[in-house]
Amino acid sequence: MGAPAGLQADCEALLSRFQEMDSVRFEDFTDLWRSMKFGTIFCGRMRNLEKNTFTKEALALAWRYFLPPYTFQIRVCALYLLYGLYNTQLCQPKQKIRVAVKDWDEILKFQQDLINAQHFDAAYIFRKLRLDRAFHFTAMPTLLSYRMKKKIQRAEVTEDFKDPNDHVMKLITSDVLEEMLNVHDHYQRMKHIISADRANPDKALSLIKDDFFDNIKSIVLEHQQWYKDRKNLSLKSKGKDGEEKSEGNSQQLERSERAESLAKIKSRAFSVFVQASKSRRHRQVKLDSSDSDSASSQRQTKATRKRKNKETLKPEGRKMSSRYRGDMQNVHKEDKSVSLSMPVITEEEEENESFSETEFTAPKRRRKHRTKSLV
Repeated sequence: MGAPAGLQADCEALLSRFQEMDSVRFEDFTDLWRSMKFGTIFCGRMRNLEKNTFTKEALALAWRYFLPPYTFQIRVCALYLLYGLYNTQLCQPKQKIRVAVKDWDEILKFQQDLINAQHFDAAYIFRKLRLDRAFHFTAMPTLLSYRMKKKIQRAEVTEDFKDPNDHVMKLITSDVLEEMLNVHDHYQRMKHIISADRANPDKALSLIKDDFFDNIKSIVLEHQQWYKDRKNLSLKSKGKDGEEKSEGNSQQLERSERAESLAKIKSRAFSVFVQASKSRRHRQVKLDSSDSDSASSQRQTKATRKRKNKETLKPEGRKMSSRYRGDMQNVHKEDKSVSLSMPVITEEEEENESFSETEFTAPKRRRKHRTKSLV
């Protein structure tokens, strides 16, 4: 199961802002926690099952930044983040932090580094989590199940929080420098003992320079200062890039608002419909799609009927009787009547209709005059 959308972005934003503070104090973290309102991350409307799964994923995400290869400051911030998420969760009973057994030695070593560096606030937070029994010790870092993929996808490491590979500091550590100092002092003492004049040893015995260790120490200190300055410059450049991005976003918003206002003005201008005067209305000819379709269908029916009539006329010969010509005229009249879509009444039909009207008209009733009987 992956982290919910937005959770990783919020955690990384908190870590990056804490990294810009250049501090590992718990007071600075609490100020940042309150300013970002990070305590309201569990205040959404969720069911108990969803709440438990979300809390587990949030704790697992914060735990990932607590392990190497991240820097010391990021790991301290991740420890504070685990403490805050564990104590602000709304699950009952509380969800615990999943810890693999193979990572526990590294965590104890980190605790010892906190005590040696006198970061007692961070050491107290870790001890408080242990006393509250917030850790759930497991064999594997993730839950395994049946038919699970053999190759488990590893979480991507955020390069901004990663501890950079300084090969010089890896080779020349404080223990190595101390050992070199002891060897150099022993070598100088042996030269005085071997030489005849102990006050001025023989130059043939001086195979290395007397200020060899001092030169190495100064070079290492210069490298540390250069590396620190370079790191600070990278952080400042990131801050400037963020400001430039925000300025670019504001300019894009202004341009989009201006484009929307212009589009509204254009739509208002073209939405006004100007009616033509009555004297020019006859010029505005509009054809509906239904009328055009009906006209085209009528033309096709005319053409097919004419072809049929021609085919029937060919075998009968050239001469046609007057009666046949009259029939053809009637056919053409019928075609015209179909195309005009209005009934045409012929003379014969008028006579028949008039005859039927005269034939079926009821005779008028005659009034019967009552004759008065003479008494």
